[in-house]
Amino acid sequence: MPSQLSWKAKEATVGELAERAGVATSTLRFYEREGLIQSRRTSGNQRRYSRDTLRRVAFIRASQRLGLPLAAIREALALLPEGRTPTRDDWAAVSECWREDLNQRIALLEQLRDHLTDCIGCGCLSLTACALVNPQDRLGDQGPGARQLAQPCGPDPAHGDRSGDACGGQPADDEGSCGGPDDGGSCAGSDSAAVAAVTDGEAV
Repeated sequence: MPSQLSWKAKEATVGELAERAGVATSTLRFYEREGLIQSRRTSGNQRRYSRDTLRRVAFIRASQRLGLPLAAIREALALLPEGRTPTRDDWAAVSECWREDLNQRIALLEQLRDHLTDCIGCGCLSLTACALVNPQDRLGDQGPGARQLAQPCGPDPAHGDRSGDACGGQPADDEGSCGGPDDGGSCAGSDSAAVAAVTDGEAV
């Protein structure tokens, strides 16, 4: 089904933006209340969004699927300029802000993909490999959790660190990361490359 939003349009109604972005109109209103996107009001008090808002929404959605908290997303978007369409350099600044965190998340996803059939140091002792890698649950002495997996999100109770901080902001587990209504609150099945794709290339 063709998009309702003409490629020539510089602005979009809430319905047009929602349809092209693949979200509910209530989700856009939620993002706006949270300060993630902005609109102007017509003389009839109707919302109008600049076309580049589509890229912001795509960035927000990809970030949410990674489990990033709204506070971190808001902080990253604050790096973008106001009053003009962000350029490639503007988005590159956002990408650089999260580079280390995204690399950690990619590493964790690769571990889950490649090593979940091995001992992960969680203390289950249910696999043959556990007896070799984690005999008598010795890895539990290092702290809670799966000790053989990277832990990029949130503080590690064993070390009291803040390894999940993004842009010097909030830890990844301190705020509802799956955000708006109608989103189902699910961050499963994500791919860190989605955020990199949104922050790479010229805005349209």
